Amino acid sequence: MATQDTNKTVVAGALGECVHVAGVINFLRLAEKAGWRSVFLGPAVSIDAFIRAAERENADLIGVSYRLTPETGERLLGAFAEAGDKLHSAGVRFVFGGTPPVAERAQKLGFFDQVFDGSTPDETVLAYLKGQSAKITSTDSYPQTAIERISWKAPYPILRHHFGLPTMNASLKGVAKIANAAALDVISLGIDQDAQANFFHPERQNPAAFGAGGVPVRSPDDYRALYQASRCGNYPLLRTYSGTDDFIRLAEMYIQTINIAWCAIPLFWFNQMDGRGPWDLLGSIQEHQKVMAFYGKHNIPVELNEPHHWGMRDAPDVIFVVSAFLSAYNARAFGVGDYIAQMMFNSPPGLSDAMDLAKMIACLRIIEPLANPSFHIWRQTRTGLLSYPLDPTRARSHLSASVYVQMALHPHIIHVVGHTEAHHAATADDVIEACILARQAISNALHGAPDMTADPAVQERAKELIDEAHVTLHAIESLAESKSVDPFTDAATIALAVTKGILDAPHLYNNPYARGQITTRIDRRGACIAIDPNSSRPWSERERIISLDL
Repeated sequence: MATQDTNKTVVAGALGECVHVAGVINFLRLAEKAGWRSVFLGPAVSIDAFIRAAERENADLIGVSYRLTPETGERLLGAFAEAGDKLHSAGVRFVFGGTPPVAERAQKLGFFDQVFDGSTPDETVLAYLKGQSAKITSTDSYPQTAIERISWKAPYPILRHHFGLPTMNASLKGVAKIANAAALDVISLGIDQDAQANFFHPERQNPAAFGAGGVPVRSPDDYRALYQASRCGNYPLLRTYSGTDDFIRLAEMYIQTINIAWCAIPLFWFNQMDGRGPWDLLGSIQEHQKVMAFYGKHNIPVELNEPHHWGMRDAPDVIFVVSAFLSAYNARAFGVGDYIAQMMFNSPPGLSDAMDLAKMIACLRIIEPLANPSFHIWRQTRTGLLSYPLDPTRARSHLSASVYVQMALHPHIIHVVGHTEAHHAATADDVIEACILARQAISNALHGAPDMTADPAVQERAKELIDEAHVTLHAIESLAESKSVDPFTDAATIALAVTKGILDAPHLYNNPYARGQITTRIDRRGACIAIDPNSSRPWSERERIISLDL
């Protein structure tokens, strides 16, 4: 096996009497992805044949595998190191891969540039191959901005997971444990409700709610301590909630204390409408737009975690898609350069995988025209918060299956939602396990998954959703009081879209800021649609909006 010539060549095979070459094949496959010319020497390669091949191919890197008895392997590898000393001295690098007992012996020789024991994730091996001479042991080996880390890890998506325990001490230990396990790339700090709403207002904090919902950070030094705890292992990035008040003050502190990887905010939520913040609907939209502009000015990516808030409240798929468009549109309008389009699958629960995938394709297609050299769109997927079964075995299966489906969208980021979600907040061990499950599903998909997006039913539903979404957007445009304003960024107009019921969800029933009169159901295809509340027949957006009597 060999690829076309490039400026760097790797030769690899199984040494001595070892005939196990699956690991060698995988290593060379990753090398090819990293741009290397690969030469496969096969099984049971003698020391002399290894050295001759390396000299003949002018190898820059030599990969050696041995998966048999550790004692025999140690002697063989010692002899191999002596024979390869001349090449080693000339700058040729050697790497070893094998079972943990043999890898331990290989490491002690001090000859190999890197030793892989079978537990190393493919993406880490790929990172090593991309780094050429860099060992994966320092902060310099791990990019410390989100966009750089995405590029560094491709074609593997970077992994993000939520983490925050009810005490600072437990959270600090957990962050360090997750980092040392090299489990993920981004730790999303889950902070308690008082930290989100009342960080700068101690007088408003409730001592009885200390640690409710996450880690009880109460000072900038608490954030600095969490960041320092992450400075080990694979040096994960950190990010946290944008908060529900004092948005700019929090943003400034996050930059200074945790080098925030990106900001995640809603457009319509985390306010009085959902009971999670002090602002009314109009005021919160205006504040969210300001914080988008702030992060955009500082060249920090922005994610609007907006669409799934509608989905989790049983809104029809078309409103999910419309909110995805409004999110990206506002991000671009307010100066965001790198926009993270978040797509939470399984929201609402009960969607079929096919219709879920169609909805996400519609989201991406409707925002694609917004992209330009100054506005980059990065795809992030995640499993539905409300979709996990309580049984832990079924929950693990659901996580893996969901991530596999998500890979059809070729995400840049996968937000891993822990399989314990239905039972308890994830511990460090839970986070590590969830990421291992996700990585396996990702690896399986990258090895050659079928193109699930090509299903005609998926494509038909995606087109249907885009057509319907344009009807909804046109209705929002009609609400603008003046032609001089952009209806999709004018806070008063898009707030009115909620109060008038153009944007609506069943869970908003009896809400003072929303109409809450829409009725939805999961149809026979597995799509979430609006229905006529009187006849229960499916309603098109045109029919539904006419019924609102705007």
